[in-house]
Amino acid sequence: MSSQTTTDHDTIREWAEARGGVPTIVRGTEDDEGEGILRIDFAERDEALEEISWEEFFETFEDRGLAFLYQDETKDGEESRFFKLVRR
Repeated sequence: MSSQTTTDHDTIREWAEARGGVPTIVRGTEDDEGEGILRIDFAERDEALEEISWEEFFETFEDRGLAFLYQDETKDGEESRFFKLVRR
């Protein structure tokens, strides 16, 4: 029901993987350092997203000073996949 915010890499990775998520970037959004817009892609893979390693994901996450806003459960008690990457 309520959202939480974290910058802990293990917490983020465990939350995503428990829901079948993989780290990705949006294709075509890479900057001069090769870093693109971060996303987590779930079971139904999106062709616009390119899978990257968790190491690459967290390098960009830290470079951009992001935090992970997420929800564990929906208000109905179901597992939630809601998350947002926000500025710290």
